[in-house]
Amino acid sequence: MLSPTPRRSAAGSALLVAGLLLTACGGSGGGDERPTTRSAPDLRAQSGTASGRSVPTPQEPLEIPDLGPKTLARIPGSARQAIVVTGDGRDEDTGTARRYERSADGGWTPVGEAWPTHNAVKGWTDRHVQGDRRSPIGVFGLTDAGGHERDPGTELPYDTGPAFVARGTNVEGEPLGDAFDYVVAINYNRKPGTTPLDWTRPLGMGRGGGIWFHVDHGAGTQGCVTLPKQRMRELLRWLDEGSKPVVVMGDKMSLAR
Repeated sequence: MLSPTPRRSAAGSALLVAGLLLTACGGSGGGDERPTTRSAPDLRAQSGTASGRSVPTPQEPLEIPDLGPKTLARIPGSARQAIVVTGDGRDEDTGTARRYERSADGGWTPVGEAWPTHNAVKGWTDRHVQGDRRSPIGVFGLTDAGGHERDPGTELPYDTGPAFVARGTNVEGEPLGDAFDYVVAINYNRKPGTTPLDWTRPLGMGRGGGIWFHVDHGAGTQGCVTLPKQRMRELLRWLDEGSKPVVVMGDKMSLAR
């Protein structure tokens, strides 16, 4: 097992590589200003001021669109960055990802445009288990990154080395190619603060693991979420360890709960 370090050395054993092959993937409305026959007291009551001037209605902090109360409640109060992965359907392997940042008033502001994604080939699940070919639904921390290519400038701890080589093929039989050139570990059934290659599974091996963001290979995954390579670079450069980033992921109906 590799020990956590701020910037990790390039090391990946054959055991870790073998494990990767067995796991998931590796304003307020304006009033009518026309003259009126209402008395002055009525105007004052309408405006809420003695002068008759309108008072702006305080704006509520903006929430992330399309997330229901249960999902929103799972986002930690300390998180100031979130990437929301919305699957097209419970049993679909495509979707979109959108980044958000939390402001001082607690509201969320979108960052950039939506990105296309792939997820597990069989879709999503509330209870992921090893080999089900579904991605876990939930809110998970993003604390660790790595890849076969060198650090593109992320604020997360970044591990690199030959162990990040994607062997084998995708579900359509095509080579995985550069799939692990950049990865961000999704903290489902893993030990935060360690290399993405760490094989610790707090919930047990039967509950799967090795769920990552990684480079898209043109098809659904075993459980990971994929982005085009340039988008993976952008994600890594955007993620800030001090902002306690999280991913909110699942099919659209589940996230609306």
